Amino acid sequence: MTRPRHPEKVNKPINPIKKKPNWIRSKILDTRTFFKTKEIVNRNNLNTVCQEANCPNITECWSKKHATFMIMGDICTRGCAFCDVKTGKPNILDPFEPLKVSKAVRELNLNHVVITSVDRDDLKDGGADHFKRVVLETKKNNPNTTIEVLTPDFLRKGNSFEKILNAEPDVFNHNIETVPSLYLAVRPGSRYYASIKLLETVKKNKPTIFTKSGLMVGMGETKEEILQVMDDLRTATVDFLTIGQYLQPSPKHYPLQRYYHPNEFKELKNIALSKGFLLVASSPLTRSSYHADEDFKKLKSRRDEQIKCQTLQ
Repeated sequence: MTRPRHPEKVNKPINPIKKKPNWIRSKILDTRTFFKTKEIVNRNNLNTVCQEANCPNITECWSKKHATFMIMGDICTRGCAFCDVKTGKPNILDPFEPLKVSKAVRELNLNHVVITSVDRDDLKDGGADHFKRVVLETKKNNPNTTIEVLTPDFLRKGNSFEKILNAEPDVFNHNIETVPSLYLAVRPGSRYYASIKLLETVKKNKPTIFTKSGLMVGMGETKEEILQVMDDLRTATVDFLTIGQYLQPSPKHYPLQRYYHPNEFKELKNIALSKGFLLVASSPLTRSSYHADEDFKKLKSRRDEQIKCQTLQ
């Protein structure tokens, strides 16, 4: 008997998937580059969040040689109601993974790479040491590549996240995902204020590292709740906020409540910028690592402008 991809969702009620509006359409730009990217990922036996999380932007991103590497296996120890990554008991860590990721980054000739992971609650440090080794190996063999990490919350793992900080990535991203009132239903294994505290501590410990977080909409949250999340993230001095449409992966996943119109995303972006974020990406297909290369350049430019203005005052 085949093991279900999401054992914790087997007995969940069926929630029909709403038809997508015409403004949600992914695109492919260069089929040759797409398949070349796929070949490099597969040949190095690597996992990507693009594949495992069923990202709607995979065709566009891989056509540009952009891929987000997902380390520490393809099985997550959490059972978030929105996520399509497999859940269950993970396999042992691959000691050669740091080298494999580093090699793939070099083959793809990436200027900027995003490295994320599954949650590994089974490991004493949540996998932070392994994460650190992947970052260090990638930096060593790709000195001109900037590195963005998208990390778990390391809940109940003490200060293990500091191992990753000490590897000095250029961007530290941890997604808040949704509003506090929906956490029990959407992220039952996580804690909203623990995630806020993580982002706040990262910035206090390493002020020069850009901090980033992402929020999904369409799950039943109110506008007032979204604005409160923005305020909480700014209190934690987060630099970059991404806002995207929740897309229900299957009838067993958390039910989509509604699709936001592109104009609503523009409004949320303007509000977020007025609250002091250095950069905001807000659109139906925005995801954490979507256009990460271009956005990192914008982040650096905005910070340089900010420093220049402060100097002139």
